[in-house]
Amino acid sequence: MVGGEFYEEHTVALNPNCTLIGVIGGKGGVGKSIFAANFSLALMNELRTQVLLIDGDSKSIGDQNFLLGQKPVKTLREIANLNTGLSSTPLNQLVNTHPSGLAYLGAVRGPEEKLDVNPEALMRQIEFFSRQFKFIVVDLGNDIGPLQNAFLLEATACYIITTPEVLVVAQTQRLVNDMLSATFPRDMFQLVINKVSPSGISPQDISNSLRLPPMGLIPQDEITSQASIQKQTPFVISQPKAPITNSYYDIVRRITGGTLQRLKGLAKPKPVAASVESSGGAGAGLSAAALQGLDPQVQMRLRVHSELLRLPELSRMMKDFTADESKQNEIKDRIKREITQIVDREAPELARDKRQVLIEDVLKEALGLGPLEDLLADKDISEIMINGYKKIFVEKGGKLTWAKEMQFTSNDHLRRIIERIVTPLGRQINNASPMVDARLKDGSRVNAIIEPCSIDGPAVTIRKFKKGGVSPEKYVDYGSMTKNMIDFLRICVENGMNVVISGGTGSGKTTLLNMLSSFIPVSDRIVTVEDAAELQMQQDHVVRLETRPTSMEGSHAITIRDLIKNALRMRPDRIVVGECRDGAALDMLQAMNTGHDGSMTTTHANNAKECISRLETLCMMAGMDLPVRAIREQIASAVHIIVQVSRLSDGSRKIMSITEVDGIQGEAVTLAPIFIFKETGYDAKKKILGQFQPTGYIPKLIQKLAAKNVIVPKELFLADSVKAAASTTGPSANPQTPAKKIG
Repeated sequence: MVGGEFYEEHTVALNPNCTLIGVIGGKGGVGKSIFAANFSLALMNELRTQVLLIDGDSKSIGDQNFLLGQKPVKTLREIANLNTGLSSTPLNQLVNTHPSGLAYLGAVRGPEEKLDVNPEALMRQIEFFSRQFKFIVVDLGNDIGPLQNAFLLEATACYIITTPEVLVVAQTQRLVNDMLSATFPRDMFQLVINKVSPSGISPQDISNSLRLPPMGLIPQDEITSQASIQKQTPFVISQPKAPITNSYYDIVRRITGGTLQRLKGLAKPKPVAASVESSGGAGAGLSAAALQGLDPQVQMRLRVHSELLRLPELSRMMKDFTADESKQNEIKDRIKREITQIVDREAPELARDKRQVLIEDVLKEALGLGPLEDLLADKDISEIMINGYKKIFVEKGGKLTWAKEMQFTSNDHLRRIIERIVTPLGRQINNASPMVDARLKDGSRVNAIIEPCSIDGPAVTIRKFKKGGVSPEKYVDYGSMTKNMIDFLRICVENGMNVVISGGTGSGKTTLLNMLSSFIPVSDRIVTVEDAAELQMQQDHVVRLETRPTSMEGSHAITIRDLIKNALRMRPDRIVVGECRDGAALDMLQAMNTGHDGSMTTTHANNAKECISRLETLCMMAGMDLPVRAIREQIASAVHIIVQVSRLSDGSRKIMSITEVDGIQGEAVTLAPIFIFKETGYDAKKKILGQFQPTGYIPKLIQKLAAKNVIVPKELFLADSVKAAASTTGPSANPQTPAKKIG
């Protein structure tokens, strides 16, 4: 877990008068536990102040217990699990007091226990100790887990212990890289080289390799170290005049001689605008006019991003990031480290919370989708609409709102994000081809249009992918249709009736198509055809086809029509077309008429009558010069059911009607409504009231189904009042609503 991920949860702040210092090693055996114990004692003696030593090593078996000769009064888990406040408990019942005066809080009582503690619960209790002690030193072990991360987020400095051995230095480099990737500032790292001897790697070479100046050099003295371990008494106490002890006091003097005060300044807020004005050449690519008027945080984000773009290897890393998924985490960590160092250089006194947000924002812009990342992660948002870089609108619960706190840094930034979406799909967007349809990795549908067609900057519309779709039961729970309507549609789809879903933009056509497709038997071979793949078929035997736009040369496009024609050669049982919007409608109707029963598609229309007219118009676009009657005969014989879905003024989506295509009379296609939604008014919250009503019409298709031994309960088509009457008076003739002619 990296620093940023935990920081969102961790909200406990220690007493500002207390300084927390971490001690960590890149590898086991470097002497990090011995350092933590002796450093704590040297700190206490040198400053004559109260110090608390905490064993926070996730793999601790009681190392500090042995080094200090102590048995913990309370372990970290016991402290974290205390339900009462610590202020009412005497301090000596919470921590050990070493004979020297050093306070100690153990991780575990011995090897039989494991350090398993809730970081947030423990940090709430550590806040109490921060009011009792001037310094807290934490032995963090060799790995950064959630608990160690929590301590580091509150630490002013962190000692990194290494030894002059090649393998140890390499492991220490990994640790430094991990901490930089977790966005910890490099300035907080204090390098201590332990076991220094003439035969080992020189301190200067180690410093150059790790790019850290050594805060302290501890000479190798195995005799003194081993004797102190055997006596369970740290050598700072048992050997106060030894050279190794003197090196610890030197480290204490160096860290307390101004370094800690400087490092504490890292967490002090400073207006970002001032930092932008005062920083040097990092923002040379940005003019003052370009920054003027922008939010200070946006200004700093621009400067850091601009500096990042100067890295000579960035373009190669970006190319590798999109091309090789196996390297993505490695590249992400590398870029995150670079951003962290740029931020530390550009805004060294930026508050830690703002610094964390800044690093994450720049990373999202460099590798992700910028402000879109948070919006896409919000499960309540169903659609995102971008009108130029400053205006982002979102749809939540059917209502549109302006996300004023979100914006891109410029239209160029927005355009780069669009290119990042479409390029991996082999699509392009430029002045010659300013419009594009695409999809995100999660299946969300994207439409983008840029200048010169979009006057005020790029416009992007994202229809978010809803994993798992909407179940039939949810449609009933949402009040979008009744169970009888669903039961009828299930029978139609299962038994090969051809269905057209009609509705306006954003009415939920694709969502409904996904739901209805779940009724297709698993034994059927399904071929889907879409502009941008977003259908979610639950069956195993599915072939998904997607169109391809024209190439840079303006050729080699593959259209919906091409894919439908190819699908017919793939022995499909069902063909599902995401949307018919051109001459492909004729190919779809012909497929429905040539043995591919149970096929489905969607189209844009406001009601069933307009749906027929829309299909006629689309068929005429096929360039076949067919007479209108021939087209209507195709429609009447191919389409069995039209499902009309609408997005109402209150944001709700409802099935407004389910209509049977009853055939053709003269020159007109005849429609017969089976179910309708009737509005009755509004409630106090402006929500539309109404009810779903069967019209009483018994669809003729049940005769076709009866021939297949499929019995459709006629009760599905009766109103509740009619059902109640039938239950008391016995069977009666069902009224037939006359079918409507559509000329």
